[in-house]
Amino acid sequence: MSAPVEEDRVRLWESEQERLRQLLVDEDTEDWQRSPDFSGLQRVGGVDLFFIKGDGVNACAQLVVLGYPDLKKGGLSLTSLFLHLQVLYRDSQMVTLTAPYIAGFLAFRETPFLLQALQRLKESQPELMPQVVFVDGNGLFHYREFGLACHLGVLSGLPCVGVAKNLLQVQGVYKNQEHQSQIAALHRGGDSFPLTAASGKVLGKALRSCDKSSKPVYVSVGHKISLDTAVRLTRACCLFRVPEPIRQAADDGAADKNKKQRVERISTKIVFFLSTSFLV
Repeated sequence: MSAPVEEDRVRLWESEQERLRQLLVDEDTEDWQRSPDFSGLQRVGGVDLFFIKGDGVNACAQLVVLGYPDLKKGGLSLTSLFLHLQVLYRDSQMVTLTAPYIAGFLAFRETPFLLQALQRLKESQPELMPQVVFVDGNGLFHYREFGLACHLGVLSGLPCVGVAKNLLQVQGVYKNQEHQSQIAALHRGGDSFPLTAASGKVLGKALRSCDKSSKPVYVSVGHKISLDTAVRLTRACCLFRVPEPIRQAADDGAADKNKKQRVERISTKIVFFLSTSFLV
């Protein structure tokens, strides 16, 4: 791609991000969000996009919807929570990406396929539409405060939470000694600290999501949810380090990706066998 073409694309995408950012809601909008135990929440979704190793064009778009446990019935054990967070719906599609990767504009590359997955669910089983979607990526914690979770949330109209496994070093937040010291001070699951930009604005939180993992996840608002609620909900959906909706989507996507790779390897072997057979 020539430099002028890329510059034009970046300007166009920046303008579109700014337009959509005006529609973003960073506070609680649903009754279940205001409940201490999320009473009324029944379905949580997770989305992700997985690339085949060495292939930056073909990917697997994944949507998973899980049932959310009724925590009002009492403290659920880890095993009980696992049994309640059961998969209600899965959607997996191999897709071909057409937009280039440009840092800060991942949403323009991935969102169309995630929206299509949500639309397929809405058309086939609307009663299973998630009440909130976990996105493997950032929301407000972004160069221009409008990451993938915000983009998907605004365009879908659904509450979204961004959960990233790695720190995006942006707006004065760095993976420096101070940051490492803050991580070390997270002693138990549920402990967190704010990700504060150079402007003083809190863009997200680093959360120790469970006792078993000392590595935090980075939670930020996507759409139609407050940061505190996003952090609480992330913690409530974690059996392990990564929230179950994202973890389940990751497992499914990896399985489908590996299946495609196996099929391609078998096809290559068949073609090779046939071609050599004709040479004999």
